[in-house]
Amino acid sequence: MGRKNRPRQRAQQNRDGRAEGKRSRDDGWGAGYSEIIKENKLFEHYYTELKIVPEGEFEEFMQAMREPLPATMRITGYKSHAKEILHTLKEKYFKEVQDLEVDGQKIEAPQPLSWYPDELAWHTNLSRKILRKSPLLEKFHQFLVSETESVNKNQWNFVPQHKILDMCAAPGSKTAQLIEMLHSDMDIPFPEGFVIANDVDNKRCYLLVHQAKRLNSPCIMVVNHDASSIPRLYFDQDGKKDILFYDRILCDVPCSGDGTMRKNIDVWKKWTTSNSLQLHGLQIRIAVRGVEQLAVGGRMVYSTCSLNPIEDEAVIAALLEKSEGALELADASADLPGLKYMPGITSWKVMTKEGQWFSDWSEVLKSRHTQIRPTMFPPTDPEKLASMKLERCMRILPHHQNTGGFFVAVLVKKAPMPWNRRYPKVLGNPDLFSSVAVLHIDMKCSVCYSPPPPKKMKLFGFKEDPFVFLTEDDPIFPPVQAFYDLSPDFPKLNVLTRTHEGKKRHLYMVSKELRNVLLNNSERMKVINTGVKIWSRNTDGEQFGCAFRLAQEGVYTLCPYIRARILNISVEDVKVLLTQENPFLSKLGDDAHNQAKKLGMGSIVLRYLPDPKDLNAPQCPIDLCGWRGKTSIRAFVPRNERLHYLRMVGVEVFRDKQGKRNDGSTEIPEGSAEDAEGLSQEADLLEQEGEEMEQNGSESNANGPEPIGSTCDGSAS
Repeated sequence: MGRKNRPRQRAQQNRDGRAEGKRSRDDGWGAGYSEIIKENKLFEHYYTELKIVPEGEFEEFMQAMREPLPATMRITGYKSHAKEILHTLKEKYFKEVQDLEVDGQKIEAPQPLSWYPDELAWHTNLSRKILRKSPLLEKFHQFLVSETESVNKNQWNFVPQHKILDMCAAPGSKTAQLIEMLHSDMDIPFPEGFVIANDVDNKRCYLLVHQAKRLNSPCIMVVNHDASSIPRLYFDQDGKKDILFYDRILCDVPCSGDGTMRKNIDVWKKWTTSNSLQLHGLQIRIAVRGVEQLAVGGRMVYSTCSLNPIEDEAVIAALLEKSEGALELADASADLPGLKYMPGITSWKVMTKEGQWFSDWSEVLKSRHTQIRPTMFPPTDPEKLASMKLERCMRILPHHQNTGGFFVAVLVKKAPMPWNRRYPKVLGNPDLFSSVAVLHIDMKCSVCYSPPPPKKMKLFGFKEDPFVFLTEDDPIFPPVQAFYDLSPDFPKLNVLTRTHEGKKRHLYMVSKELRNVLLNNSERMKVINTGVKIWSRNTDGEQFGCAFRLAQEGVYTLCPYIRARILNISVEDVKVLLTQENPFLSKLGDDAHNQAKKLGMGSIVLRYLPDPKDLNAPQCPIDLCGWRGKTSIRAFVPRNERLHYLRMVGVEVFRDKQGKRNDGSTEIPEGSAEDAEGLSQEADLLEQEGEEMEQNGSESNANGPEPIGSTCDGSAS
């Protein structure tokens, strides 16, 4: 079989496999969970006794816990693109589903979440199961899968210079939001801040990589460490090596997850108080390690998806007590107006899984001292308890605004921890930080009673390829610089590859701040991934003067430095390029056609610039990677981005459940959404071939499959 057909065959096989997997998951979800009775008397007894729910509301609370979560959505992507997607959502999809009736339930118009900025988060009265399975909602569901994510967190506020650590980050939706905010100004390709996203599970780190890659940021690094002993990092500052302290830390710890019963129904039958008792020590250890690495003046958000004070207020009280005044709870109530929550509690008891209660550590039998620890109880000194201001913690109850259950506390570091002596400075205004509530369930057990001693770093999982920075005089640069007419301020030192020897297949770029971190900590931390791909080797390009073609992944990072090989296109040109395979130059509009005739063969940037007078067209710039052949042009854009841009320019992209094209409701340009999907899947698979070769140590194999090949006229294929 020819190379050109292999990727499409694999694409069909992948689609079939994904469809079969989805059917299995759907069947398992319906059959398995329907057998679970949503009752747990110990759970009800426990939370009735603790009085975390206002008087008279417990039945309403329990009824909400038994109901499935409604579908909620947050529009993802950088701000200007998100606004375009929001416009499409409001003007098309919301109107199409409004007043439909599914299984006897009338669909109400989706409503924006009052506490979330810029109407970028919405909720409906639909369950996720109905949204996923109803044929009437199939188009709406496909749009949501591609362009949104579930809302399970609150808004962060910080400045682009902040150094941020996400301690328990997988699967990565909250990390993605951090990256979006770091790039709130798309005119700045390299914000001075960065996000280091960590997870203890090596395999889950690759979920983080997947989430981060879709945002194409040079300011994200994924690392693999135990959060309770995550290594201290160093960086060069003013000519000397200094300790890296973070301006913002998200400490979303592993928890028992009883706030997720509406989504994870098996928690009903598995819930006991022993889960919280076992996790309490680990949660303290992770939180202590977090505040140790927090800069003075910085903020750390501690969060769980548990309602249990043993995992919530008890951990915060232990932190505050250990800090001896170095930490204080911030009042974050004004940061998210409209968010309903209950203040933290100051009195609670501890219960064993057998139902035995203890009000104070002094009551605990010695035989239970290994399971129940002093830090699980509230402070006994009334003055000390009052000074902690535990009421500033935030507990979100499901029945108050039809959500899951969450706990959030925002800690401000006023001075170094008592066992530390350094006084690092924080960047920006310390008040610019809001609470975060995120879902992260990962059952682990540990017990710890004091700040953890230093632990030797253990590396698990695969051995990663090295990160090798190029020198300014690397022979790769002269032909690339000449071909794309790179500006003199192009940061050559920020370019890296993943091999020491042989031909370099891919070139990546990181911000200068992450370069600083990498160079000073390569032996100290296990880096899974960093950088954004900006160029890929294409041997066919050598005959045109440059062996490296542009990569869509890094086009927005690279374009500010490119002064040649740019073709300005219209909205109609975008439609043609994303729905037709290798369209002839004559298919473009007159202006683009004339520009293209003046360009030589090889890699190009296809740039759409908004027209403020045409409000029906996208009002944000779009850059696409392309290839100028002898007589045609091709956009080389992966599947998700191709469909994203098609939606932005008003092209309906929809496939029915059998994978067949269905475009009866909307006229599209010559070519089809099916062609667009086939092209983009082929692009994805060819990219994967290059990645797999690199990961298998075949970087130097010049005879292997190229990221792109060539058609008879020299166009990319």
